[in-house]
Amino acid sequence: MVQRRKFSAEFKTKVVLELIAGKKSLSEASHEYQIKDSVLSRWKQEFLERASEIFTEPQPDSEKDVRIAELERMVGKLSMQMEVQKKAASYASLLHGSSEWW
Repeated sequence: MVQRRKFSAEFKTKVVLELIAGKKSLSEASHEYQIKDSVLSRWKQEFLERASEIFTEPQPDSEKDVRIAELERMVGKLSMQMEVQKKAASYASLLHGSSEWW
């Protein structure tokens, strides 16, 4: 079984830009890089279809933001509970320690 080659995003971008700029024809790039014409055509098509994504502002992930807010509330609540327990423990040790003196 033939193992498929994997190409980095940087390499694909370089090849596609060469095609778009007209530095190389599809057949020249195919021959030079030993990649099928159909693969190079698919890379070019995908590049052109997704090019507009570069200029779009990233949308906040509302589910992620909601989860972060929930976790922050939980941390705050647990911190307060821990402080109350520390104070209660220190008062209990004072009371327990002072009853031994009586």
